[in-house]
Amino acid sequence: MTSARGDRRDRHGAALVAAVLAGLMVLTGCASLPESSAPQALGTINRAPTSEGPTPPISGRDPDLLLGDFLTASADPTDRHAAARQYMAPETAGSWNDEASTTIVDDRPDTLRESRSGDKASYVLRARKVGELARDGGYRATEGTLENKIEMSKIDGEWRITELPPGVVMDNDAFVKSYHRYVLHYIDPGSSLLVPDPRWISVPRAQLTERLIAMLAEGPQSTIAPVVRNQLAQPVTLRGPITKANNEPGDVGVGIGGVRIDFAGIGGLGQRDRELLAAQVVLTLAGADILGPYVLLADGKPLDEKYAANGWSVADVDQYSASAPGQNRIGLHALRNGTLVQVTPDGIITPSGSFGEATNLQSVGISADGQFVAAVADSGKPLPEPARTLLIGNYGAKAFAVAEGASIARPSWTSDGGAAWTVIDGDRVIRAVTDRATGNVSTEDVDLTALFEGTGTPRPPISEVVISRTGVRAGLIADGKVYVAVVERRPDGKYALTNPLPVALGLSSRAVSLSWVTGDTIMVAREGNVDPVFTVSIDGSQFSAVTSQNLTPPVRVVTAAPATQYVADSRAVLQLQTADPTRNDRFWREVPGLTGEQVVPVLPS
Repeated sequence: MTSARGDRRDRHGAALVAAVLAGLMVLTGCASLPESSAPQALGTINRAPTSEGPTPPISGRDPDLLLGDFLTASADPTDRHAAARQYMAPETAGSWNDEASTTIVDDRPDTLRESRSGDKASYVLRARKVGELARDGGYRATEGTLENKIEMSKIDGEWRITELPPGVVMDNDAFVKSYHRYVLHYIDPGSSLLVPDPRWISVPRAQLTERLIAMLAEGPQSTIAPVVRNQLAQPVTLRGPITKANNEPGDVGVGIGGVRIDFAGIGGLGQRDRELLAAQVVLTLAGADILGPYVLLADGKPLDEKYAANGWSVADVDQYSASAPGQNRIGLHALRNGTLVQVTPDGIITPSGSFGEATNLQSVGISADGQFVAAVADSGKPLPEPARTLLIGNYGAKAFAVAEGASIARPSWTSDGGAAWTVIDGDRVIRAVTDRATGNVSTEDVDLTALFEGTGTPRPPISEVVISRTGVRAGLIADGKVYVAVVERRPDGKYALTNPLPVALGLSSRAVSLSWVTGDTIMVAREGNVDPVFTVSIDGSQFSAVTSQNLTPPVRVVTAAPATQYVADSRAVLQLQTADPTRNDRFWREVPGLTGEQVVPVLPS
């Protein structure tokens, strides 16, 4: 293992995020529909966990060991961190501001004693920061050193904390034991696809359904709020409590039984908006393993009569998920010796048109529907003329040049095939926009002002920009580091990249290629022989090395989809395989016909 923070996080139990919604059990039967009940605002649901009370501190504990126990107890947020407050003097417990911040640190912090007398002790807690947790459950990967001074005194014969900084500190092990990652879903207004919004929550299972619905209503994180839509916003409210599908109260979301939610304020929503509301609710709950059927009502009546008898299921709203199976309809392609080829069960096929005839292509992007291709070609021009040309054209037809530069990154298409994004000369991001009616292509620059502002933000050169399938986020590699930025459309129709979030901090080698696996997970290839391929969540909270079995580094390119992932290493194109799903045994297998140092895989974006 390397010393990278992302690598260390893997040792703390973070795992590859999968977006496959499985294990859904659909129950039939009609639900009881009350005639009326008082509306309940979504944000007022009681969130207080039920508990018999936290375990008290160990009697007679030495102060340094007591501090370690305190940090473990700090991972329990119940009743405003009541478990942690037990380790404090009464006055300190009453004044401690646990809402100031929440910092997650790597490993157990060092407890350094500064002084100790008979009844007084002073310590410094020192640790490496790995993340910060916002009050809304949003996680942000971070780095740096935390140093907190802690004062302690003996009170009635027991050591207690008398002075400490505001905010909560917990080590990563305690964090992942107490908190769980769930994904809320909001709507991309442009595509009507659902946009993932991951949150970390610590809540009893029986209260999870209510918490997730309340958080949906509270809205998305501030970084994506300007670019998504929420169907659960006012005037939508809850009309009575959330129950099981048959209207029984209690333990909703625990085991089978389904979920019944009655909304008020739905009258102004049309059919499409009702479906989007259902998609937000169903995919959020299903992703948290809260099983259906999902009986959704509007003022006591079915939200949609089609689902009055059996409720909604994931299959009913899958068309709004960018990670749903079947999104890739045109299959694997590859760039082989400068030519675009298609990989079929019968072998390698060379398509007609410019892209199949060329022998000087350096990288290729294909739109999700397979209609358009963007390719970077060697211009063949002598220096100081531009060495690369961006070509756009219909699949199987003639291509034409739309831009040129000394370097041009691998193109990435938006999900609707309307524009191909790329980077020219490492510091200029452009969109090549295709007019489907006329076939004309125009290029426009993307505003990078907000991307480069502030400390800790990306710095040129940018070697790759890959648009997510929802179109709301973009994955970046800048100066060998990995970022996730927000794609913002301005009122004048122009686009900008904003709110860059660094992920996979502390890598011991430079990233060279990335691809979206799902809407909230990226696969990355990096230099070196140690864990050359890994996945990371879009908030940086989960990092997982992908098996390197059968790989021959360096890994040059990665391209991924929810169901299939490919890389090009030093000798061939390989596909990730699972030998035993029950044990998660995985390995890379060479794709027949795609060998050689100049061959790279291409999946539609």
